[in-house]
Amino acid sequence: MRAYYEDVWGDLPDDPRPWAWEWRRELLGDEVRPGDRALDLGCGSGRFLTVLQAAGAEPIGVDIAARALERAQRMAPAAGTRLLEADGSLPIDHGSIDLVWCSEVIEHVADVGLLLGEVRRVLAPGGRLLLTTPSHGRLRRVLLAATRFDAHFDPLGQHLRFFSAASLRRALGSSRLEVTRVVATGGLPLLRETLVARALRPAPQSPGAASARVASSTSEADRGA
Repeated sequence: MRAYYEDVWGDLPDDPRPWAWEWRRELLGDEVRPGDRALDLGCGSGRFLTVLQAAGAEPIGVDIAARALERAQRMAPAAGTRLLEADGSLPIDHGSIDLVWCSEVIEHVADVGLLLGEVRRVLAPGGRLLLTTPSHGRLRRVLLAATRFDAHFDPLGQHLRFFSAASLRRALGSSRLEVTRVVATGGLPLLRETLVARALRPAPQSPGAASARVASSTSEADRGA
C-alpha cells in the first residue's frame, strides 16, 4: 500500500486551480487557534502547513509518501514544524492534538475505520477534526451511474471511498467522534461538490454528571410507568 501511494502521490503536482485551494485555506484559517497543536493528516506538499504556521499553531504534517514530505519540507520550512511519515498507526502521542485537518484524504484510504480511530486517539478531549471530501449525494450518484460509472468508480482509480453526508456521519460516529456539522458546498444546489465535516473527541464526563444522567433517565422511566 505504501508503494502505491508513493507512486501515485509522491510527485503529483498541486492542483493549479486557485479556487480549489483558497476556500479550504479560509476554512482552515477560521478554525485554527493560536497555540493549537495542529495535525495536517495527509499533508502532501505542505500547502496547508503554512496556514497553520501563520495562525500561530504548532504544526505537524503526516503523509504516507516520503517524496510528498520532501516537498512539504520545501513548502513549509519554518522551525517548529514536524513532518512524519506514517502508514496506518500515527507516531503521535495519545490525546496530544487540538486540531486535526484532513482535507481530500479520506476518499483515498482503504481502512477508514483505522484512520478515524487514530484521529480520535491522538485528539485531546474536546479536540476538533475538520475534514473535507468529495460529495456523492443521491443525484450525483445517479448521474455518475448513468454516464461515467466505470471511469468514476474504477477499483484501480485514485478514489477508494465515496461519501454522502449520511455515510460520512455514520463513519465519524462509528469511531466515537461527536459530529457537530456536515455540510455540502460548491457546485449546484442538488449537485454539491464537497462535504465539510466538523467533529469533536468528546470530553470525559465527571462521575457526578454521569450519575445525574442515569438518575434523570430513571426518573423519566418511573413517570412513564
